[in-house]
Amino acid sequence: MAYRGGASYDPAAPSPVGILLTNVGSPAAPTPGALRSYLAQFLGDERVIEYPRWLWRPLLHGVILNTRPRRSARLTHRA
Repeated sequence: MAYRGGASYDPAAPSPVGILLTNVGSPAAPTPGALRSYLAQFLGDERVIEYPRWLWRPLLHGVILNTRPRRSARLTHRA
């Protein structure tokens, strides 16, 4: 969800700076299935990836979720 400031928002005006640290979780196990499930939930969240849905969903489900979980699982077994 992109930031949508009010009408009085001025990006050039000085403002306080803050840092927000959050925990987004982790996969249930270092297996391709668990990593796929975790990445689908995490990268499918509109607050994490702010691309238009029509562009992001095909990339996520067509490319990323079919390649990344297997590669990541292999990397965890090497460590």
